[in-house]
Parts: sequence; structure tokens; C-alpha cells
Amino acid sequence: MNITTTDYHTAGEPFRIVTGGLPPVPGDSVAERRAIAIGAGGTATSPRRGALDDVRRLLTREPRGHAGMYGGFVVPADDDEAHFGVLFWHKDGYSTACGHGTMALGAWAVDTGRVAAPDDGTALVRIDVPSGRVSATVHRRAGRTTAVTFRNVPTRVLARKVELAVSGGSVAVDLAHSGAVYASLPAAALGLSVVPERLPALTAAGREIRAALEGHPALAEDRDGVYGVILYDELADAPSGPNQRNVTVFADGQIDRSPCGSGTSARLALLADEGALRSGQTLRHESIIGTVFTGRVRAYGLEGAVTEVTGAAHRTGEHRFVLDSDDMLGAGFLL
Repeated sequence: MNITTTDYHTAGEPFRIVTGGLPPVPGDSVAERRAIAIGAGGTATSPRRGALDDVRRLLTREPRGHAGMYGGFVVPADDDEAHFGVLFWHKDGYSTACGHGTMALGAWAVDTGRVAAPDDGTALVRIDVPSGRVSATVHRRAGRTTAVTFRNVPTRVLARKVELAVSGGSVAVDLAHSGAVYASLPAAALGLSVVPERLPALTAAGREIRAALEGHPALAEDRDGVYGVILYDELADAPSGPNQRNVTVFADGQIDRSPCGSGTSARLALLADEGALRSGQTLRHESIIGTVFTGRVRAYGLEGAVTEVTGAAHRTGEHRFVLDSDDMLGAGFLL
């Protein structure tokens, strides 16, 4: 196996873009390709083994990756209106949405010349993802990419104040679908705060809440169930609007180092729904490591709130990964 990648990070969260060495990715749409990658009888967080999934395992496992790795396979777009498509993946499987990955892909598309861009101004990169069509507006100054604005598929509020019994007592969570389903609750409801020192407890809480929501009626239309659990702290309002710090625990206990792009969309829709984010205001959304996204609701439609999230993506390296046939560890391991 011989795989080439270009790696980015968006606000601290990695995104590994596979640029060569992929086996064929069959399917007539991005959503169909994701289903084929997962495999018959597999699930989003427990896909079936296959040639394509062997690449995901190789790139997310030690010694070539790590349990916090994230990335994507670039595939054809659904039609000529988009520049390309992508299958998002993490250590456990395949997601339907990824805001930080969309930002990284927008920067990559412009930085590599795949999409033409001015030295000063913006370029629009349209990307088909399993949840629909999204876009990345790449901001440029003096020939350099300075920021990327991710416009998500519409976000809709699914349920408010869903009561759950957890080990610490009873908590209420809010559910929103922003390309994937996110559950939100204040960290203080569990006696926690969003700081690195409490990360083990935050991770355990996220896992427990995700498990407790399995089979909830509000999720009946989404076969993947809850993708991420957002635990947040309320901070003093910024001049432009609400200010929160969050950590998103997704898949099987993976931690988003960024403020979570699609998760920020979920928070925007929920805050607007409860009147905490007014027209024209911006959410300042901070991660557990102190990096920041800003987000806003641009419009409302029958399908939900149209949100935009802005952050910065930076290239971290270009790689060629190989798998020696005599390597006893094969595709690697997770700790």
C-alpha cells in the first residue's frame, strides 16, 4: 500500500486529505459512496472491512495516525455544480458532515490551484458531502489564505430539553441536526467545566449521553443517531454577541480540538431558537484548547437555519505512507 496525503489543521483539529493511492470508490453520489464504504451490515462507527476502509484504518491508527485523527477521501461531485465531493472519516468510521474538514478542503483547493482564486479577495469552493452540498469561501490577502467561511446545509432544531438519566443524576439536552445530529448541554449541569484538566470526565459524559440517546424518538429519521455531544460553558458576552467555550465528543469518544464546525452550526440554530442570538449578532465559539470560530445565522428557510462559520486552516505537511508486507502491525493499532 502506498498512500499520499496533504495534511491541514483547522483551529487545532487535524484533517488528512488523501491525494493518491486510493482504490476505486464506486457509487453514483457521495452519499452512495459513503454507504458502500461502510459496507453492507456495517454502521457509521463500525464499518465492514474492505480495500477502502483499510486505507482509513492505516491513516487513523498508530504509528501513522492517532486516535484523534480526522480526514477525507476526495471523490467526484454529484454534478457539475460542485468542484468535488468528499467522504469524511475518523478513527471509528465515516461521518455525514464535517465543518472543520470543509474549511481545510477549501483552503487546500485554493492553495493547490484546484480552484482559481485572486491574490486579494475571495474564492468560493463548492463541495458535495454525504449530508448535501456545502461551500467554503476562502479569504485571501497578498496571495495568502487568511480565513475560510463554511456555509453548512440547513440546520434544524429536533428537540428541546430531552431528559436523560445519567450516572450523575438527570440532565436535559437539546438536539439539532446540522448535517449530523448533535446533543448540547451546559457542562455545569454535570458539575464540569470545559478545561483540559476535566477532559477525561467530559469524554466519559459525552459517551454516556450519546449512549443514553440511542433509539430516542426524535432521532427516528436519522439512522446514524447522535453523532456528537457538545458540552459548553457560558462566557461573558462578546461585543458582537454570545460567547461560549465547548468541547465536542463525537463517534466513540473522539475529541474535537477545534470548536467543531458542524457543531457550531447546531449551537447557532439552538441559540437563535431560544432568542439568545439575535439578528445580526455573531457567536464567538471557543474550543477546549482556546482556538476560536465565529458563526452567524444568515437566513431561515423551510429546511432550517442557514449558518456560516469562519475559522483558519493551515497546511501541516505532505506525506507518503507505505505498508510493508512484512509489518507485523499491519494497518496499526489504537490506544
